[in-house]
Amino acid sequence: MKPSRRVRVTSPQTRIALARRHRPGQHLLPLPAPADVAGARAAFRRQRRLALATMSGLAATVLGMSGLVAVLPTLDHVGVAGVPLSWLLAGVAPYPLLLALAVLHVRRAERAEDAERAEGGLAVDERRDGR
Repeated sequence: MKPSRRVRVTSPQTRIALARRHRPGQHLLPLPAPADVAGARAAFRRQRRLALATMSGLAATVLGMSGLVAVLPTLDHVGVAGVPLSWLLAGVAPYPLLLALAVLHVRRAERAEDAERAEGGLAVDERRDGR
């Protein structure tokens, strides 16, 4: 028996993509001005500090609820509508707190970015912001 020749099978989109010339030079973004880089770094530092504060609040919320349940075992015997209070504290109570923490984080992050933009550290992108 004669061995058959292998054939490569590709989709039409792959063939079209492979047939195109590669032009990476057209897709490069222009380098930002040094002032833009400094402003972006300052905004990044502010938002990183804010993110660390938010993450510590998240950890305090989750660990605090779990710690409260561990410290007060009597919460297992107290119930609301037949559900132990410890279950409600561990499974239901953190979510409104996490939502409030997320909303607070977004507002503070936007405020930090707006403050950096007002100081002239960040360039305004009209296409994205609509400003």
